Amino acid sequence: MKDLYIYYQVKDEHAQALEARVRALQARLAEQSGVAPQLKRRPDSKDGLQTWMEIYPVVGEGFADVLAAATEETGLLALTHGQRHTEAFMDLPPCA
Repeated sequence: MKDLYIYYQVKDEHAQALEARVRALQARLAEQSGVAPQLKRRPDSKDGLQTWMEIYPVVGEGFADVLAAATEETGLLALTHGQRHTEAFMDLPPCA
């Protein structure tokens, strides 16, 4: 199992529309897969751009493909500025 972190930028004027789409996408994914997604953004805006992060904790194999397809389907890319960057992290086992 791993956690996915997706970060990207959005223009200030697209933020409200993008938030509605991301929240709908995350609700659908939570219902379908049981994942508990989070949506975050940096508190400041720079040059009219906000930096956002979607977090999908404890996802299984194949979830990244499901997320990519759902992202395309909901038209999120039309409201983002530049690329979406995906990072995957896994938990380290506890010390014995």
